Amino acid sequence: MSKRKNILQVFEHSTVYYGREYNDITFEEKHFNALAKLNQLHNNEYFTVLHKGIKFSQYVGVIQIDGLTIEILPKIDGSTSNEALWQTVLIGMLRATKRLKVNNLGQANVSKQHIHLLDIYFEWFLNEIQLLERQGLIKQYRTNIGNVKALKGKLEFAEHINQNLIHKERFYTSHQVYDHNHQIHQILWVALEIIGQFSSGTYLYSKFKRIQANFPEVSRINVKANTFKKLTTNRKTQPYKTAIEIARLIILNFAPNISSGKENMLALLFDMNNLWEEYVLTMLKSVLAEGIVVKSQESKPFWNGIKIRPDIVIEKSDKTYVIDTKWKNIGGSKPSTNDLRQMYVYNEYWDSTKALLLYPSVETEIPQFVPFEGDDNHTCALGKLNILDGEKLNKNIGEEILAMLQTSQ
Repeated sequence: MSKRKNILQVFEHSTVYYGREYNDITFEEKHFNALAKLNQLHNNEYFTVLHKGIKFSQYVGVIQIDGLTIEILPKIDGSTSNEALWQTVLIGMLRATKRLKVNNLGQANVSKQHIHLLDIYFEWFLNEIQLLERQGLIKQYRTNIGNVKALKGKLEFAEHINQNLIHKERFYTSHQVYDHNHQIHQILWVALEIIGQFSSGTYLYSKFKRIQANFPEVSRINVKANTFKKLTTNRKTQPYKTAIEIARLIILNFAPNISSGKENMLALLFDMNNLWEEYVLTMLKSVLAEGIVVKSQESKPFWNGIKIRPDIVIEKSDKTYVIDTKWKNIGGSKPSTNDLRQMYVYNEYWDSTKALLLYPSVETEIPQFVPFEGDDNHTCALGKLNILDGEKLNKNIGEEILAMLQTSQ
């Protein structure tokens, strides 16, 4: 954990207790209570709640609550505890897997001691809105229902009689309006308001105010997950795609009134198991050569409607390889019997000659493909891959994995 103003950095699987200081940053009981409630809302997946403490799991990312920002970083056991390095690793993985776009971060580059993931996501969103404003925000047709002074559109007769029995000069109608006050802008406005709340007092706040001032006046709506599912898009709204996706991430991870203080909570958390799998897949696809096909989450029927699905399948010429990624440092241990059984089945169903259990490490080891007992056609190996390249993320793992698969049994 490092000393940063209002930013408490911890590593996955570490533990914090309320009432204690971590490099001059106090983890208070109100923070503990808010995290416990957040965890309960998410089926106790994010943390393990202890007596006066929180034990983090494989979820990494950032949580902001009551003036405290908690950044949860990935880390391989036995490696350096350099928070800046592992923040770089996390950002690199998010960027490679398109969960985050990082180009120029403005003042964040000047004030790195205060930067965290929320800064990056907020600035990404603000940059997208700024670009849309410069290009010209689109108008859409929407149905406006209410009283007007001139008859236009469809007269809603029952409601007209109910509301305008005395006011003969009014007409209760439903009619089409073509303006900026449509659902896409209403969603973006909700995300902007959240950013305004959480960026107050930071370098991003002035940028937020400028963008907010240029944004059209829109109706306030309550945005839920179902709002995004029902959202209709077309070619005209294509430039809004990225902004809408970031807005979805911000809005659906915003927890109003979960805190005991005046501030609400915003938590952007990512499962490292999924992120590691996506990163490996992305790196493999980036080095594809002629005759090599990489597939993800390809499933096949197994038994009574149940399907099996390896993480990654690689087809090269007439050979097939199966990879399952595991985000944990296996060290000198052997893989579990269940994992080996699973890899044997994958070999059988995909007619593969090599199955690889791929683990992150701080040192790459050449895998030894060993045949399953009584079956020399199917082999399995434990692959350890160094995800670091000095003080940065190793971006050559695609080539290294393909080289692992070329090793002899």
